[in-house]
Parts: sequence; structure tokens; C-alpha cells
Amino acid sequence: MIYLLLFWEFFQIGLFAVGGGLVTVPFLFDLSEKYAWFTSQELTDMIAISQSTPGPVGINMATFAGYKTASIGGALVATLSEVLPSMIVVYFIAEILNKWRENIYVNKVLEAIRPAVLALILFAGWNIAKITIIDYKSAIILFILLIAMRLYKTSAIFYIIISAIIGVALKI
Repeated sequence: MIYLLLFWEFFQIGLFAVGGGLVTVPFLFDLSEKYAWFTSQELTDMIAISQSTPGPVGINMATFAGYKTASIGGALVATLSEVLPSMIVVYFIAEILNKWRENIYVNKVLEAIRPAVLALILFAGWNIAKITIIDYKSAIILFILLIAMRLYKTSAIFYIIISAIIGVALKI
């Protein structure tokens, strides 16, 4: 039964999380409140690990959540059900979009989706900030890193590694 529930929940996430891996975060926060599969603190750890490991963030988080819920079988079910909607949509919609590429209404619909995706990403960022900015030290570190990222256009991996080192050193 848990596999069917995992399949259904992550299939819905895969279906409605349009715009990238971080868009799945609000859905995962909802899952953490709905079921006792993982806590919101474990979710923030999932996000950090998913950002740091190779592969798409949303799929990494689905794999981790599925594993946390029902071991290897749960990881497989969550991962496959997360990607299944995209595979179905790509399969059926690709030809239609090619035929209707010049249609003004199709282009307007695609443009209308962008603000919703932005809102989901901002919502995810807000929820992550509420959990991760726990004291003045973490707020100062965030502020300094944001300024550094703005001034020095270095790889995101560099800032992830620096953040991890600072977090371990300060025991945050």
C-alpha cells in the first residue's frame, strides 16, 4: 500500500511541478505535513544533498524521500513516478507543439505559465529560509554569501562547498 501511495503522491508532484527541481519543494513540504515520511528539517537536508549531488534536484529529492519512506523499493517507486508525467507529456505534446509553434494562443499559454513557476520557486525559497536561517550567524553567512555571489561570478559549486565548510566549522 505504501508503494501505491508513494507512486500517487510523486506522480502528482511530477505532473504539477513545472519549471525545475526547486518547484517540487512546496509539494514536498506539503508531504512532510501530510504524512510522517520525513520532517521539514530532513527536507532541508534533502534539498542540500540534492543540490550537491549530480542529477536533477527534483528527482534526487524524490529518490531520497522514497528511500526514507520505504527503502530501495520506495526510492525506485518515487523516482519513476516523479519522471513518468514528464515522459508522458513530452511524448504526446512534442508533436502538437511542433505543429502549433507559430500559434499565438499556444505562445500566450506558455508565457502565462512563467509567473506561476516563479511564484512556486519563491515560495520554496521562503520556506527554506524560514527553516535554515535559525540565528544571527546563519543570517550573516547568507548575507555575505549573497554579496560574494553578486560580486564574484564563481561557480555555484564553489559556494556550496564554502557553505558546507562554514556550516560544519560553526556547527550550524
